[in-house]
Amino acid sequence: MADFGVGDIEAAGGKGAALGEMLRHGFPVPPGFVITTEAYRSLLAETELGEALSNMDPNVDDGGAVRSLIARLGMAPALGAEVAEAYRVLGGGAVAVRSSATAEDLPGAAFAGQQDTFLNVVGEEAVTRAVVDCWASLWTDRAIAYRRRQGIDPREIGIAVIVHSMVPAAVAGVLFTANPVTGERGEIVVDAGAGLGESVVSGRVTPEHYVLGHAGAVRSFVPGGGEVVMSTDVGGGTREQSGVHSGVPLLNADRLRALARLAGRLQDHFGRPQDVEWALVEGRIYILQSRPMTALPPQPLRLNAVQKRVAPFFIEMFQERPYPLDVSGWMNQGILAMLHVMAGSLGVRFPTVEELLPEEDGVVVQLVPPTPRPTLRLLAAPLSVACRARQFTIADWKQDPRFAAFLEQVKRLENQDPETLRWAGVVDIARDSFATMRGITGLRSSYLPGIFLPALRLRLLLVLLGRTRLASALIAGAETMTSKANRALEELAGLVRADPQLAADFSALDGGALLQRVEQDPPHAAFRDAFSSFLREYGNRETVSVVLSSSPTWSDAPEVVLGLVKALQSEETDREDQTGAALEELKRHPFLRISFFRRLLLSTVEAARAGMAFREDSHFYATKVIPPMRAAYRELGHRLVAAGVLDHVQDVYHLRFEELEAITDDEAGALPASVRLRYRPVVLGRAAKRRQLDGVPLLDTTLLFKDQRPRTGVLLSGTPASRGRAEGPVRIIGGPNEFGRLQSGDILVCPYTNPSWTPLFQRAAAVVVDMGGLGSHAAIVAREYGIPVVMGTGKGTRTLAEGQNVIVDGTTGTVLATGDATA
Repeated sequence: MADFGVGDIEAAGGKGAALGEMLRHGFPVPPGFVITTEAYRSLLAETELGEALSNMDPNVDDGGAVRSLIARLGMAPALGAEVAEAYRVLGGGAVAVRSSATAEDLPGAAFAGQQDTFLNVVGEEAVTRAVVDCWASLWTDRAIAYRRRQGIDPREIGIAVIVHSMVPAAVAGVLFTANPVTGERGEIVVDAGAGLGESVVSGRVTPEHYVLGHAGAVRSFVPGGGEVVMSTDVGGGTREQSGVHSGVPLLNADRLRALARLAGRLQDHFGRPQDVEWALVEGRIYILQSRPMTALPPQPLRLNAVQKRVAPFFIEMFQERPYPLDVSGWMNQGILAMLHVMAGSLGVRFPTVEELLPEEDGVVVQLVPPTPRPTLRLLAAPLSVACRARQFTIADWKQDPRFAAFLEQVKRLENQDPETLRWAGVVDIARDSFATMRGITGLRSSYLPGIFLPALRLRLLLVLLGRTRLASALIAGAETMTSKANRALEELAGLVRADPQLAADFSALDGGALLQRVEQDPPHAAFRDAFSSFLREYGNRETVSVVLSSSPTWSDAPEVVLGLVKALQSEETDREDQTGAALEELKRHPFLRISFFRRLLLSTVEAARAGMAFREDSHFYATKVIPPMRAAYRELGHRLVAAGVLDHVQDVYHLRFEELEAITDDEAGALPASVRLRYRPVVLGRAAKRRQLDGVPLLDTTLLFKDQRPRTGVLLSGTPASRGRAEGPVRIIGGPNEFGRLQSGDILVCPYTNPSWTPLFQRAAAVVVDMGGLGSHAAIVAREYGIPVVMGTGKGTRTLAEGQNVIVDGTTGTVLATGDATA
């Protein structure tokens, strides 16, 4: 067995390679030998089994016919003689016979318990039969279903079998070198039971449960209980082991410290947290298996005050886990590159993408809210800001030659057809998209200081007047591309209302069915033309987040836009003009009778509004580069599907941008076979890792929102973002695909918002959002529409129920139960 190491998975399977690696490096592993995958592959090549598998539908659950065929074929006599000889050299007696498939014990797929293990096998004939049974266990229904979920082609895997001396354990169990529940890397978790460890891993007993520090000190202990009825079923009888707890722990302090030392050595050797099966015999610990921990949550964060303050804004952007291509492409070379430039211009170092979004096995595991760090250049920042604010008039930013050059470059990108290009040419489209984005980066770096000074001046003037509460409403009325898009959507809704047949279709249909009707029904030609014009103008708008190139734009998901139109189909209700009301209240202040002060204040309000418009519009134009970039990625995905690397075009996002850059094609545009061999396992592994993290949030929001006991009648508290009160039924909208569910007068409750959500505000009575703050895009637009908004509740989508009638108080930042309006 020591002939194998971690690089020999194809020959020895995952379990065999790991055991051989440990044996090589002096870890206490029972002696044994490996029947390599070559034996199984020979069975495929030399018998009818190979033809049977080639004709088998890999999506069929029933592998009974394959198992029966393997049992009938058995083991070739020559191989049987070799196995018998190896068994004799091992010393005979009781052995464990364990499956070791090539796809198991991998970082993204443990295959725990999917193939069979046989214990206390005695005799040459019994060992041979157990080996064949291990081969057959590759085709159990559970193994087939597990492989399908992991996206693994069953015809590509092989299976080795390990035979090692049986360890007559007095105590055995499993240990994890990190806490598998909390993700805490500073803890070791040990489960122990009397007798063989199979009772613990199979769940037939409740083991003793220890949580240890790295040195082995006990942090918590829970006694076990239960009983093992049987622990073997092959090779001459069964062996009973009592697991009833006696009141005395099975492991004393010395044994726990020894396990902790072993855990540390294993994790250091393999370079990642390990899931370890162990056995204790006469005071000596043996390792029966060590594999990477799967589905391990990220290390719990401890946030400082700055991180807690900025976290809601970043969570709002990262509602979905970024893919590797998101991180290495658009984020690292586009959006985050812009943040680095802008922060650097102020003398502040913004964290790297690796610090912001740490990865394991190529997949983002968590979001670490940034803590910008000052540099010496910060001393010169006030002068730099003042100079740029004086040099670059924010109201004139679209007259800057750099903006015209940016639009020209966008047009050039849009005119390229990736289908006609070689691989490198398609990659160049994405690379050129990043370069084009730098035009917006330069503009933002130059003009954003023009936001700070008017906003600061307005804040100081309002403090002087005692009207600081009016600040957000005063600057909310700027004309932006977002407000133009929302008006254009309203015009589309007007077309629907004016056409009875179209209105009926919008009422009766949703999603793809509605899109198909709009695109194909001749009577809808006028609406179809208007809709196409809308998408040409605003189709670059993101549906989920500006940082995620993997998420569709409005042009990619026109059914989302139709959902918005559907939500706007009912007549718009009158809204309070918060901006106008705030301005009128300000004008009535006695100080504004002084003409100089009045001119100063009103011009400051206009300058602050221009700053908000620049922020919104530069965001909108930045997304212009996303459609051509996504078109390039889509074309690369099609080619990788054709080459057998990917199963679906969208899977291209599992690859990193530099990996796409490294691929080359031949003169005919074909990809070499080596691309499939190299990258298909990478894609499958990252997809499996991503699935494991499905239930793990990027950031635990309980770190941000204290679960305070609310006052009577107060269901939720958050940040007051737009004043006023409204009552209505709760409508929980989880994402863009549900936009069409919103009815006029509903209380919109959602996990996050971005500019693409804001058309809904024209019908919602109020908005309640889990994440985000006062300065978010959505909060600004909500104030324009004059509806109450409560941001950053942390748990609104989980606390409120669909259809529940509530009162939203955007002035106090609370959501009240009806009947408690005075609470």
